[in-house]
Amino acid sequence: MTGPRPLDRIRVVDFSWFGAGPIAGRTLADFGAEVIRVESEARIDSLRIGQPIPPGKSDSYNLSGYFNNFNAGKLSFLLNMNAERAQEVAYRIVERCDVFLTNHTPRVLAKWDMGYEKLREINPQIVAAYQPMQGVEGPHRDFLGFGAVLTPISGLSHLSGNPEHPPFGVGTNYPDYALNPGHTVVAIVAALRHRERTGQGQMIELAQIESVASTLGPALLDYSVNGRVQTRDGNRSSWMTPHGVYRCRDEARSHPSEPGQNAEVRERWIAIAVGGDAVWSALCATASGGGGAASFVDDVRFATILGRRRDEAALDAALGEWTASQSASDLEATLQAAGVPAALVRDAEDMLDHDAHLAERDYYAYLDHPETGRSAYDGPVVVLSETPGELTAPAPLFGEHTFQVATEILGYSEEEVGELVASGALT
Repeated sequence: MTGPRPLDRIRVVDFSWFGAGPIAGRTLADFGAEVIRVESEARIDSLRIGQPIPPGKSDSYNLSGYFNNFNAGKLSFLLNMNAERAQEVAYRIVERCDVFLTNHTPRVLAKWDMGYEKLREINPQIVAAYQPMQGVEGPHRDFLGFGAVLTPISGLSHLSGNPEHPPFGVGTNYPDYALNPGHTVVAIVAALRHRERTGQGQMIELAQIESVASTLGPALLDYSVNGRVQTRDGNRSSWMTPHGVYRCRDEARSHPSEPGQNAEVRERWIAIAVGGDAVWSALCATASGGGGAASFVDDVRFATILGRRRDEAALDAALGEWTASQSASDLEATLQAAGVPAALVRDAEDMLDHDAHLAERDYYAYLDHPETGRSAYDGPVVVLSETPGELTAPAPLFGEHTFQVATEILGYSEEEVGELVASGALT
């Protein structure tokens, strides 16, 4: 499937690393942009050496599934910004690009002299997207951190976990994967539309902390209106009861697990959310079948929403007793058919091997990589009916396109490339 894509003929220079920036860049690449991922052997993106990697392989910057998934379809260009002639090369790239993308701190960008005013001098039409964790200006502009730091400072961690335990966070660097790159892509597309209409580029400042703070509306409203500071409440909901994750019958694992883990079975859980009396009745009707009702069905304590909320711990325990003997996948189908919101808590094996819905929709793309072999990549994040996104190439090898970019895009001769390599700017 190779056809027109909405960002065809848009060229992006991706000066970002780790998650939020590269994921935004990969979305642009999926929809047609030519994305030049600028990397440096002097300061390797740590995701290139991160797990997971194929078993039995090591000693390469090209094996990380983590890195490869975030950088499919890009060109890898090695530029050491600490070298004497690197700034000249960097400016030459900006001059030939439509979009500049970075998530480095303002301190680093000032050192490189890559602020917007300078980039605008070089290319008045550039759309320059900056993603510093706490913004270009402000007392914390140079604070360092990643998603694991961003969730605490933005308030998410305070709301995540069980009340009897310390703040747990969301279990993953959630802002890096969804909020920050998603908001950045929308802003870049809007700025490109503005440029198309006016001929003017502009600066985009996405302070990652503000991008995440936008998700805290209910907690902030509760405090501003009621003076109440919401805190961790596990899986509980303010308006749905029961609302939680319940253990089901263990199942055999279809693939060997990691060393030290039980290779035979895996835990199975199901999430159930009941939002009103009609859904509660449907849950009870389901639990009444199959030779005897579950204990919660006829318990008068749970007959009303107020009763269910008052005795929520007892309800959770009774519901868990019922689900413990059930197949999670079968129960998911039965409850969904009855109109009860429920879902198997899926793991990676489920997502890749057993999820018939994602398989039928062809969400995962399988690409052949020179060192990792055939691997699964996340598909485009949205489906456009006329100009769909597409993964056209796996992640690039480290520095794979340095010579190509230098000669074909930047216009350097082979002799000039040799001089830049000798100077340490290119590697």
